[in-house]
Amino acid sequence: MLSAYDPSGYFDEMSPQTGSFRKSYETFAQRFQQITRDDFDDRRRAVDTAFLRQGITFNVYGDSAGTEKIFPFDLMPRIISAKEWEYLERGLIQRITALNLFLHDIYHEQRILKDGVVPSYFVLSAKHFRREFVNFRVPKDIYIHICGSDLIRGGDGQWMVLEDNGRCPSGVSYVLENRRAMKRTFPAMFESVGVRPVDQYPQELLKMLQHIAPGGVADPTVVLLTPGAYNSAYFEHTYLAREMGIEIVEGRDLVVRNARVYMRTTKGLQPVHVIYRRVDDDFIDPTVFRRDSMLGVPGLVHAYRSGNVSLANSIGTGIADDKVMYYFVPKMIKYYLDQDPIIPNVPTYLASEDADRKYMLENLDKLVVKAANESGGYGMLMGPMSSVAEREAFRGAIEKDPRNYIGQPMINLSTHPTHVGGGRFEPRHIDFRPYILYGEKTVIIPGGLTRVALTKGSLVVNSSQGGGSKDTWVLYGDE
Repeated sequence: MLSAYDPSGYFDEMSPQTGSFRKSYETFAQRFQQITRDDFDDRRRAVDTAFLRQGITFNVYGDSAGTEKIFPFDLMPRIISAKEWEYLERGLIQRITALNLFLHDIYHEQRILKDGVVPSYFVLSAKHFRREFVNFRVPKDIYIHICGSDLIRGGDGQWMVLEDNGRCPSGVSYVLENRRAMKRTFPAMFESVGVRPVDQYPQELLKMLQHIAPGGVADPTVVLLTPGAYNSAYFEHTYLAREMGIEIVEGRDLVVRNARVYMRTTKGLQPVHVIYRRVDDDFIDPTVFRRDSMLGVPGLVHAYRSGNVSLANSIGTGIADDKVMYYFVPKMIKYYLDQDPIIPNVPTYLASEDADRKYMLENLDKLVVKAANESGGYGMLMGPMSSVAEREAFRGAIEKDPRNYIGQPMINLSTHPTHVGGGRFEPRHIDFRPYILYGEKTVIIPGGLTRVALTKGSLVVNSSQGGGSKDTWVLYGDE
């Protein structure tokens, strides 16, 4: 099935040219070539049925066809060699270390602002900068405990960081379920290829959450706070809570008494010490942020300030997701660590800067323009694929609020063989989201979510925009 695969001139993860395989794929390709088309189709249908029965879904807001969708999964794995993974690990650890130092700094001494490395205006005007938490010391001085940084490869094969997700990064449940599906589908393949496991993630996550518990608590109670069943990532919330062996709660299940958080149970109130929150800052406590929020817990911020409960991720980390802050991460790495970035950023223009804005407005048909605080493929202009009307709409938005927009060149993401039906494989563009846990030590599970744009020619991989996913295999060695 792979003999006629044509990479079509892009940087392809598996095949530099038709009929050949990169070294990391050779063993897999030899085994895969022994599978017949009918056998492959049978295995693919079995996986689709299993996903349907298990409810491995995501929700799409505003979709007239219904909110819940099965997450598309492609059986052709993405493979990363041990040497390449070691490089990515070093770069991701460097990045999350610098981001945590930056967050601690801007909420305390603000040295990076005083030294002019990051202009104060960008921080103080950021949507998710929480002035209420200036000079508040978060548990263990950690702000981002769980991070999902999106990585891409361009036409030359160079890895780049596309963005950081430091608030409530989602998708890791699909990493774990994709792996389970692949182990059921190709049970003999893993040992022969030499694939590192990922199933330790829930226990590593739990260990990290226990690490940040308030002092003096020997056996902390950890809960996962979800907005509820209509949230787009509710499957993941229930999945992770079950895998960690902790309770999943909604805001109405928690109550604050005397600056301490309790969970309502059939046996009365039970103390809660750590909350893995999947609720954004704005909705987490109606007495401090949005008063109309029905998702949060009144008094939670007071309990947090009092040191009686710990939150992951901390309130105020959203500024690290701001796409304007992304522009400055290489400077943060240099400032705090005195190092050059191991994994570079994509070249980025700030619309708030006169020269950059002029260039962006003159080249909207060539650039990708992103709103500073949107995600999921929303609030984005794909210049080369856009209409005149779409470009003019973005032109007006940029001129009205330049602080809210960045521009980047269109990167032809690397491609990967993806099943398109009838036993045929065609190149589809992909990205990669590894998951970093920052606690007593930094842990990155050897793998992550490879997202794939299932539509031919599309560069948008988000599930909300029609993307799917692949299992990601990190090898023990470079063979």
